[in-house]
Amino acid sequence: MTQQSPIAKPHQTTAAPVPVTHSYPNGNPNAAYNPPGARNTDSVLPLHPTTPVEHDYTTQGPAPGDIAFRWIYGSICAATNKDPRIQILPYNDDTIILRENPCIHWEAPFTYLLFGNQGALLINTGATPEPQYYPLRTTVDALIFRWCQSRNRPVDPNKTIPLTIIHTSAEHKAQNQALTQFANRPNTTLAPASTKTIDLGGRILDILPTPGTHKDGLTLYDRYTQLLFTGDLLYPGRIQIANDRDYLASLTLLTAFAKDHPIKWVMGGHIRQMFIPGRCYPRFANFRPFEHTLQLEPSTLEEARAHAAEIQGKPQVVFRADFILLNRVGPDEQGYRTSAEFPNIDVPYWLP
Repeated sequence: MTQQSPIAKPHQTTAAPVPVTHSYPNGNPNAAYNPPGARNTDSVLPLHPTTPVEHDYTTQGPAPGDIAFRWIYGSICAATNKDPRIQILPYNDDTIILRENPCIHWEAPFTYLLFGNQGALLINTGATPEPQYYPLRTTVDALIFRWCQSRNRPVDPNKTIPLTIIHTSAEHKAQNQALTQFANRPNTTLAPASTKTIDLGGRILDILPTPGTHKDGLTLYDRYTQLLFTGDLLYPGRIQIANDRDYLASLTLLTAFAKDHPIKWVMGGHIRQMFIPGRCYPRFANFRPFEHTLQLEPSTLEEARAHAAEIQGKPQVVFRADFILLNRVGPDEQGYRTSAEFPNIDVPYWLP
């Protein structure tokens, strides 16, 4: 049997690959002048929009954003404080963090204003109802006006994007008092506690029932920024557990949720913790110059869950570096103490 030679193939040339191009109607996030985080999203504003700007809130990782400066921390004498009544931090173009001045109310709660293509969402309404002391509605209206103006959207209050308000707890008076300022505001809705998701127009938030510190507690997860808004359930401070079974169940739910949903940071409703591990400011303090950061790492969820399981059914205080749990004890129990596992660092706030 004669072996045949293989048939020679004609010479072939390989065409150069066609570069993949993307259309970025709102600018190119890969442009050299944009920070690396902008490459996670198409949310880049055109310089001079001639039509209403539509954003793509689908991201490859968390949307860009950072908290890179110090929060206002009050004064020894509240009457002489000259800081703004509301501190405003643009986390990114579509996410605004607001803090009530500690000299207006010692709780100094945080509220969050989020924007999407078809609406805005205000998470919590602060601790003070009087607009002359805490002008939340005026501030929110100005922020919405500016957002719509830069995106070529209607700025008339009767035609602008609708506003939805939701509370992480409607029974928590440090987070719901300025709701009355929004009475009779056009295009404004209060979301019921039974809401499961909120779609702001391409930007979706998941809502989970998380009782424990309050019986109607809610936690919100923003798929765009991958921030988890926990209100009073978990924040850097003294966390007063109202129902330890519910509290443990809520943290168990969130730790399971975190396995399938990437979380950048846990964002609570307050700061009462110091940067000194295990130390916290007492109630009613409106001068807090050594505060912990607002944002907590996602691993804090499991840490809090594990300690909540240990103290279930027990009157106990648990001191951790980033939070303190109080279960079946009063709110001022061991207020000036900490755990022996943390270094004994003198606190300038109350030197002996």
